[in-house]
Amino acid sequence: MFKFLKEKLGNWVKNLSKEKEKKDEIEEEKAIETKKARKAKKEEKISKEEEIQKEREVTNKIVKDIEEEQERKKEEELEKEIEEEKKEQKKGFFQRLKEKFITIKISEEDFQKYSEELEMLLLENNVALGVAEKIISELKKNIVNKDIPKKELEKEIRREQKNIIKNILVEPFNLLDKIREEQKNKHEPYIILFCGINGSGKTTTIAKLASFLQKNKLTSVLAAADTFRAASIEQLKKHGENLNIPVISHDYGSDPASVGFDAISYAKKHGIKVVLIDTAGRMHTAKNLLKEMEKIVRVTNPDLKIFVGEAITGNDAVEQAKAFNEEIKIDAIILAKSDVDEKGGTALSVGNITGKPILYLGTGQKYSDLEPFNKEKFLEKLGL
Repeated sequence: MFKFLKEKLGNWVKNLSKEKEKKDEIEEEKAIETKKARKAKKEEKISKEEEIQKEREVTNKIVKDIEEEQERKKEEELEKEIEEEKKEQKKGFFQRLKEKFITIKISEEDFQKYSEELEMLLLENNVALGVAEKIISELKKNIVNKDIPKKELEKEIRREQKNIIKNILVEPFNLLDKIREEQKNKHEPYIILFCGINGSGKTTTIAKLASFLQKNKLTSVLAAADTFRAASIEQLKKHGENLNIPVISHDYGSDPASVGFDAISYAKKHGIKVVLIDTAGRMHTAKNLLKEMEKIVRVTNPDLKIFVGEAITGNDAVEQAKAFNEEIKIDAIILAKSDVDEKGGTALSVGNITGKPILYLGTGQKYSDLEPFNKEKFLEKLGL
């Protein structure tokens, strides 16, 4: 799962690290050559001073003792100065050399060169443009012109990527705890309404969640409020039959809001804890159908509105979630078909764009194939 984004992120980090290390090695070699040149120049200076001294000894024998004493003092002072200068230069050079071997700085130029590549690979793996720009901006702020241990460069970049993506992902809440807490306060059925377009796996996801609630000692009733799509009612009834869960339905073409209302009444009468309302898979661009969704919300007054999208549809799922959120203010997200999503960008983007948490990932066809969304597991799948 997410292997393409994981592989490309890994390659990008390695390329940036290796390029920076190579550049710093070249700069280091230049620094060493400069030091050698300075040393040779200093030695040449000392050699000239010695030649001058010999000439003076030959031509000024008369004042040999005096001049020797003077020269001796001059030599001592000169040698002392030269030695001090050598020490300072040596200290400064090796300090700089040490810093070069220990730490590395990524310049804005270095980062800019690779940021365009990073943006492209994020977009290619279904990460929304706004989210990609946010990741790059945060990464730039956190690593550019920062002293980073050379041996830790790749790890540091990965660590920063992980922290940024972790902060981008909205923290999911525990649905079971939320249902139980709500029922302590009002002692009424907890109502969950599901929305999403046709073919997103919405009806199957509802059945999976009903099975999950059943295993956790929470009874439920299913409301077949999709009175538009052919065979939708039969599909939900079949799931109800398999799970031994009641399904409330009306005829095709009837008012979907009334189906939801009747399911709530049934739950109250029979002491059922949760009502799960299926709705028609309205296209997110069909404003009149979205307005009809508003009526269902108004009549049923759900405690939770969940958008169900396909992980593999990428930015389409993001745009759909945005549209439903604008119309009915969704509360959470479930991504179906995550087991066949090799890119991972949808999960990274859809929650951040809407500001809503992903609660579950659909990971197969069985009722048990509903996995609670976990940030750490998601980051592991991205290799971070």
